[in-house]
Amino acid sequence: MSGRRHGAGATALRGVLRVAECFYAAAVRWRNRRYDRGAAVAHRVGVHVVSVGNLTLGGTGKTPLVEWIAGWFRTRGVRVAVVSRGYGAEDGEENDEARELRRLLPDVPHVQDADRVAAAQEAIRAFQAELVVLDDGFQHRRIARDLDIVLLDALEPFGFGHVFPRGTLREPVEGLRRADIVVLSRADLINPSNRAKVWRVVACHAPSALRAETIHAPRELIAADGQGLPLETIRGQRVAAFCGIGNPAGFWHTLETCGCLVAGFREFPDHHRFTSKDVDLLAEWSHGLGVSAMVCTCKDLVKLRTERIAGRPLWGIRIEMEFKTGQELLESRLESMLPK
Repeated sequence: MSGRRHGAGATALRGVLRVAECFYAAAVRWRNRRYDRGAAVAHRVGVHVVSVGNLTLGGTGKTPLVEWIAGWFRTRGVRVAVVSRGYGAEDGEENDEARELRRLLPDVPHVQDADRVAAAQEAIRAFQAELVVLDDGFQHRRIARDLDIVLLDALEPFGFGHVFPRGTLREPVEGLRRADIVVLSRADLINPSNRAKVWRVVACHAPSALRAETIHAPRELIAADGQGLPLETIRGQRVAAFCGIGNPAGFWHTLETCGCLVAGFREFPDHHRFTSKDVDLLAEWSHGLGVSAMVCTCKDLVKLRTERIAGRPLWGIRIEMEFKTGQELLESRLESMLPK
């Protein structure tokens, strides 16, 4: 997808994926046109809906932003609920995002259903929600929203320039025209010149969209029992790190920010469901690394449910979204949706 691999085989495979991309992109455009022209109906649910979504596959930092928005409304006394599809959940259980949000926002209900309209209606009926935050909702156009927020990951904002499966775009970049606010996450990972390039592309497709830039700021270590520890606990320490998220490079940067010495790093598929066998393999892998602790993301921690691996403490790193620019613009839009 990235184009970094060369040779006849890689070139041929990219050609095959390019053909598949044409059909997929055509189907997405056709679907979007149906909603744009009113042939397909976006359903109103009776309360304000704020959608937080991606333009690309993989992690862009939706969960920290969903947490920030839901917390912003809660501190103002608004009964808010989070609605999502529940991707990666099995056997009727919550997925990793829902578990993490429940730990971070215990007083905010999270309703998961592939039918997001039904989920929003359930949140209103069962929890008297006055506002719904739609997690991962940019491409789910069946539910009407009052604010469409799209995150772009600074590390790869436009999916290698191609729609899936040739690239990682969920839809053509032109879809940005529907965005009310575009947020560049992990903005500290690229220089000002590259940030300007991203915003020039955004301006071509969504000239009226508000803009914001954020960073993922590590705040503390979290143990499986919920106990918090200062980040200084691992500063200068040798650790073994692993993650099962859409953007492992972002977690690697977080580890560098914490100042720990990463003796080993393992990647699992996004939304990986850890088993006892995985824990045994991690224990065996870390045995010869000479580490004092195991470190993962909080999304992984809520699925592992263990405090130690191979006798070493296991900690998740709690991340908060911190605004570099644009916070006042976002808050002004959110204030317009406060109940009168």
